[in-house]
Amino acid sequence: MPSVTIEYVILIPLLFTQVIVFPLVASTMTSSWQDSQRDVELQDAADHLASTIQQLYLTMNNEDILAGDITQASTLPVTVGSYPYTATGSLSSPSDPDSTRILTVTLTLEEVGNTVTAAVVLGPNVQWTESTLRSNSAEASIDVQKFSNSTLVFSFGG
Repeated sequence: MPSVTIEYVILIPLLFTQVIVFPLVASTMTSSWQDSQRDVELQDAADHLASTIQQLYLTMNNEDILAGDITQASTLPVTVGSYPYTATGSLSSPSDPDSTRILTVTLTLEEVGNTVTAAVVLGPNVQWTESTLRSNSAEASIDVQKFSNSTLVFSFGG
């Protein structure tokens, strides 16, 4: 009989530990995996947005394109991991006005705090208007204004 009691004394705390620790570890691992998955999807959207801006720049920077405005409707998903997101841009200001500029696009999932960035190289004739793109907005777009001096002004709509 004493051996059964010793087994219970050893096994019961071990079982309680497993009942408490296993769900905690499983929950933490699942949460981490979901967070990583959202980061991957959000980075894909940021890269797509940066690529679209660069394609618009390469198209509009052509001498054959006259001055005017163009609006590219957003082709990005409305949500990432069931959460809407916002996009902002920041254009580098190099000391040499004739050097290339780098636009850094930042996407943020407001409700869960995931944030990623993507960078795109643009020419010296680019300007950026501070603006925000909201993924769930019906007016989400990339706007470009081309002036007669070949300056291109980019901004987000919506």
